[in-house]
Amino acid sequence: MADLHFTEDAPTPTERVAVDRVVAPDDGAVVADSERVVRGGRARRRSRRHLLLPALHALQAEVGWISPGGLNHVAERLQVPPAEAYGVATFYSLFTTVDPGHTDVVVHACIDAACQIAGADAGIADLEARGGRVRPSACLGQCERAPAVFIQGRGVPDSVPADDTVPFVHRQSGRSALRLTGRLGVVDPESLDSYRAHGGYEALAAAIEMGSDAVVEAVADSGLSGRGGAAFPTGVKWRAVAGEHGPRKHVVANCDESEPGTFKDRILMENDPFALVEALTLAGFATGAQHGWVYVRGEYPLATRRLERAIAAARSAGLLGRNAAGSGHHFDIELRRGAGAYVCGEETALFNSIEGFRGEPRNKPPFPTTHGLFGGPTAVNNPETLINALFVVRHGAAEYRSRGTEGSPGTKLFCVSGSVARPGLYEVDFGTTLGAVLEEAGGITGTLQAVLMGGAAGSFVGPDALDLPLTIEDARAAGTTLGSGVLMAFHEGIDMTAVVARIAEFFRDESCGQCVPCRVGTVRQHEVMVQLQRERSLAADRRRLLDDIARVMADASICGLGHTAASAVRSALALGIVGGGS
Repeated sequence: MADLHFTEDAPTPTERVAVDRVVAPDDGAVVADSERVVRGGRARRRSRRHLLLPALHALQAEVGWISPGGLNHVAERLQVPPAEAYGVATFYSLFTTVDPGHTDVVVHACIDAACQIAGADAGIADLEARGGRVRPSACLGQCERAPAVFIQGRGVPDSVPADDTVPFVHRQSGRSALRLTGRLGVVDPESLDSYRAHGGYEALAAAIEMGSDAVVEAVADSGLSGRGGAAFPTGVKWRAVAGEHGPRKHVVANCDESEPGTFKDRILMENDPFALVEALTLAGFATGAQHGWVYVRGEYPLATRRLERAIAAARSAGLLGRNAAGSGHHFDIELRRGAGAYVCGEETALFNSIEGFRGEPRNKPPFPTTHGLFGGPTAVNNPETLINALFVVRHGAAEYRSRGTEGSPGTKLFCVSGSVARPGLYEVDFGTTLGAVLEEAGGITGTLQAVLMGGAAGSFVGPDALDLPLTIEDARAAGTTLGSGVLMAFHEGIDMTAVVARIAEFFRDESCGQCVPCRVGTVRQHEVMVQLQRERSLAADRRRLLDDIARVMADASICGLGHTAASAVRSALALGIVGGGS
């Protein structure tokens, strides 16, 4: 299928209906004949190419795979060369171009750290013994209820078991000090009226009254920084986009939460979806963007369904569309569902994914604030960051700064999992110590060996770090990171060599392969960790090789995946929990 030309394969009637439900025929286009891919102009092709990902999802969901005939139909409808459509289809782990035969269900079983230490291997063996088709998977964002599986079905909605049937339990429910999570478990996530009864849309009303310039200044004065890992000042980003001119500006909610150990944004989206819709609308008003996008990871079916309903309800209520919420500003939101690619959490890879290309990062500069989605100025924030902006606008920058520290104002969400009594999502003031957050989660089950901070792209710290204040500046000074808010504890009975080897394998598998330092470095790093697992010790030359690989990946990789792929491995070696220490 990897050809510039169409094959003779034709779509089935079922495939044709599934695709046409997502992609309406373009009567103005000149469709391809048997010898040429397209005629009709590059602008026309690019104007519809962003529907490629939804069309592939439609095929996968309806018939269980992306057949040559189905792919031909998608390529013809969207005027995309078949080779490029095939390249996109094979980029994502939730798509398959191999006929599954009579198998109607595929079970993706997480094998990353939280599930690994919770008995994932035994669970997979049990499922396979019962005849199930099981595919080992990277983190599914369900770490607080590990071990986790995600079920893909032919002709039935994707699901996480019990995602609609087990009520959400917020570990901190009822506490008046909660700024971001106070509505969780209280509001009906399906009801706009319920959201409004608990303060919903008061921030947007305040923003409209203040004016867009004042909103941007309030966010800048608050010191709000990005909660996805990079901690970039939100006000700086919004001010830059607001200063650009033209109608093609965008704001994007990056909900592709794929960092192993992270699940905070999933919980926000599932239980308070209208807050994200309101916050993205506020960001659009503040920056002058008319186009909003929500990019949700493919393994979050419940979050996707609830966000789709929230967007539709907001649109019906006049809170989206022309004169959104009476602001005089046109703003609407489209949702795109990812398909299983960790690298799409990187903002420029996310842009490529939405636009219908392989989710490979772009070189920077130019930066997204001037050349982002579809080439327009774009502000990208994750859900936690955006929902923080609601508090800032509603209560003011000074009130926002009244908690936390000077360098890290406000509160922070932490995803606590692993060897703790009560895994879950916890909201605390910046500056709370690591030990205090672990105690909030019920304390360690067993004797603490190490804590992984920031996820697979973060680093390990030992029991002597329990007094570390959890701020951006203190973490940096200690040589670690808060990252996306992961705190994963490991007791002394856990084989950390196996855990760290799996982290190395994760980066090997998730590298997009676009740049040599990351493509080769992650493979070599994993090879050394496999050797360490086998021999239980690491020769000096192997350790030097790991250090060399880490330096090259950090210096020369295109994106953050390569920059941080060696962080956890190196910290584990330095801490002495694998390989005999430093």
